[in-house]
Amino acid sequence: MTLPRTPSFRLDGRRALVTGASSGIGLGAAVALAEQGAEVVLAARSAAKLGEAVAAIRAEGLLAEALPLDVADVATTARAVGEGGPFDILVNSAGLARHGPAAGTAPEDFDAAMGLNLRGAYFLAQAVARGLIAAGRPGSIITISSQMGHVGGIDRAVYCAGKHAVEGFTKAMAIEWGPHGIRVNTLCPTFIRTPLTEATFADPERRRWLEEKIKLGRVGRVEDIMGAVAYLASDAAALVTGTALMVDGGWTAD
Repeated sequence: MTLPRTPSFRLDGRRALVTGASSGIGLGAAVALAEQGAEVVLAARSAAKLGEAVAAIRAEGLLAEALPLDVADVATTARAVGEGGPFDILVNSAGLARHGPAAGTAPEDFDAAMGLNLRGAYFLAQAVARGLIAAGRPGSIITISSQMGHVGGIDRAVYCAGKHAVEGFTKAMAIEWGPHGIRVNTLCPTFIRTPLTEATFADPERRRWLEEKIKLGRVGRVEDIMGAVAYLASDAAALVTGTALMVDGGWTAD
């Protein structure tokens, strides 16, 4: 009998671009890919923070370089991807939140959130896919979405709108780029403890809401998303496209 073998999670010889990579989920994603052997380009707006992150990854004997970049600047981002690519893997992790009651949403807050979370993510995926198609190479595009791309939430109308839209373009891109061997998926975390979420955790009412909704009884850690990123990037997920991988502790199981 010939037994089947699990496809490799290794990413040796592949180049990855991770945005929002100077801290939090983006940094965790970059480390996860580097641990599997990928050469990782970390992108974010802060050159200083990027330098610290790259130095720490290299100190572990892993492959990393820095690319200061504002994903909301679509034209500059497309040029950078064209010059630095093609990238076999994209983790589209740059994002921001402007939370507040829907009745009080200011147009400038709506535009800022959509400009990065939706517009920036869309055109970055486009730029990476164009490079892969031109090179005749397969690839994996992963956008960090959210459980809020599948449900609603208090004070999160703008954030939910953007993430629901991300889920939509992911499915459409997966259909279009599947014939080129390009897989397109989202990874949807629950609330992950990062510097950007500390204000939510500091509010006792919001903290109770989180703990009631997360069926496993705890908020997320950056480490909780790292295995999922490595999986979606690797050959272990070779038949996975156009879908959302929930890492939400059971939030959306209701």
